[in-house]
Amino acid sequence: MSTERIRLFVAATIPDDRLRLLDALVDPLRTKLVNARWTAVDNQHLTLKFLGSTPVDRLDAVIQTTTMVAHGHPRAELRFTELGAFPSQSRIRVLWMGVDDPAEALSTIARDLDRAFEPLGFPSEGRPYTPHLTLARFKLPVPLKSGFPVVDTTGIDPFSVDELTLFRSYLSPKRARYEVLQTFPLVSPG
Repeated sequence: MSTERIRLFVAATIPDDRLRLLDALVDPLRTKLVNARWTAVDNQHLTLKFLGSTPVDRLDAVIQTTTMVAHGHPRAELRFTELGAFPSQSRIRVLWMGVDDPAEALSTIARDLDRAFEPLGFPSEGRPYTPHLTLARFKLPVPLKSGFPVVDTTGIDPFSVDELTLFRSYLSPKRARYEVLQTFPLVSPG
């Protein structure tokens, strides 16, 4: 039995052109939120299930489980909405862009991934899934004195998600790096 472990998560990717348009709209905030660690565009995705440190010999089971879930869901039609923050808009630790998922496709996929991975020893998230794209993180909560920023995303066309992606993450003090291990087409049953 191998003791090697890898950090894994399952996510939906967003078309690069939509991410670049969003990045241009958010760019003016970089001078206002100077203590932020901004997420690089090539690292932005919609996390659906964080698996964390996983024994490498469980990778086949992870792939099989993700395949099974992906094959039970149709593609998702999404669009960016508005900025949000965790834990709140008055004290920001994470700045994110909301994603409108009118058919609740991502929420359903996230729930089904949670349920499918639990018997394999991966803990359930325990809270409802909220589709969002992390834009920036702050070491300490940032109070906003000039009000919460607004970014108008109506000029960015909707986009489709038609596959899930299994990522391996590599952590470093500078920034995380993500490697695509496999993609899984979403296939509606029937």
